[in-house]
Amino acid sequence: MNTELLEALNILEQEKNISKETMMDAIENSLISACKNHFGTSDNIKVIMDHETCDYAVYAEKEVVEEVFDPAIEISLEDAEKLDSALQIGDVAQIPIESKSFGRIATQNAKNLILQKIREEERKVVYDQYFEKEKDIVTGIVQRYVGRNISINLGRADAMLTENEQVKGEVFKPTERIKLYVVEVKNTPKGPKILVSRTHPELVKRLFEAEVAEVKDGTVEIKSIAREAGSRTKMAVWSNDENVDPVGACVGMNGSRVNAVVNELRGEKIDIINWSDNPALLIENALSPAKVISVMADPDEKAASVIVPDYQLSLAIGKEGQNARLAARLTGYKIDIKSETQAIESGELPEDYMEQMAMMEDGYSDGFENGYEEAYPQDSEEIYEAPEDENIEEIEFIETDGE
Repeated sequence: MNTELLEALNILEQEKNISKETMMDAIENSLISACKNHFGTSDNIKVIMDHETCDYAVYAEKEVVEEVFDPAIEISLEDAEKLDSALQIGDVAQIPIESKSFGRIATQNAKNLILQKIREEERKVVYDQYFEKEKDIVTGIVQRYVGRNISINLGRADAMLTENEQVKGEVFKPTERIKLYVVEVKNTPKGPKILVSRTHPELVKRLFEAEVAEVKDGTVEIKSIAREAGSRTKMAVWSNDENVDPVGACVGMNGSRVNAVVNELRGEKIDIINWSDNPALLIENALSPAKVISVMADPDEKAASVIVPDYQLSLAIGKEGQNARLAARLTGYKIDIKSETQAIESGELPEDYMEQMAMMEDGYSDGFENGYEEAYPQDSEEIYEAPEDENIEEIEFIETDGE
């Protein structure tokens, strides 16, 4: 038994995950290559290797002839009879070859062939390992800044976080651990090239899968995500179990689950809404936290017209149009937002609409006299308690569902 070779192959298999069978094939090929360098040909070389004990033998098959013209492939009858007296003219004799007799060049070439095979297998193992993690998240350690790019160590391979895939404003320190989304893994002659991202919307989805058990097991589905990295994300969720609240599951007790994701994203705001197959309801939810009066959606044109109260217009549009922009990406609809006044002027609402609303509001404001009164009708459970010195005219009423 070739114990030294067997131990070396076992160590390679354990440390680098390179199979013994692959390395034995590489050793056989290296021996054949050495024979070709030493004898000038390898067509008649046979390598026999025991994969259990790692014992091997190398033979040159030569034809027994009366007169030898090519010593590499022929042997005289006299010499053949020394090996086996039963050999006759025309038989094939197996001549043992001692690998120790190979020259320095042949030995070096065989060594280089084995080392090259080890490097190829290492790259293949690393590629396969990270190819399985494509479209998933990994934890990396920040190494250094390379210009505006960041070198990230992922364990057995390095990745480059390019400037385009970085969140503006995020600054990392060496040895800091961060979560990254693996966008693509390419196999190159120099090893796997791994493209990672901190801005991809799927990063948020994978983080919620890690934090929320209901998302991981499929009870709650993340139907759509719209993200402006570093600022805000809108996410629409749906529950396959009527007893599970999808939004509540993602938020967690006292916001523990969503806060864990927010902390990983360095304070990025996350809006979680209920998904609906009704496009009008979905658009209304997507514009949250703004209140909506009406939504008219055209599924064929993928366009929607939304009317909001005058005081909610800026909230619905958002800072620099962010809320409306994210809602459009989330729903896939082009959204046109108008205020009540704009809708009346364009004829989308009746002219007496404001008067009707004012009359309805008057119905909620009767009888504020002795410091506090009910802000809603008698059948409502909500009570507004105003301090005695508060100016009742400045009270902002909050509507409850169904009122």
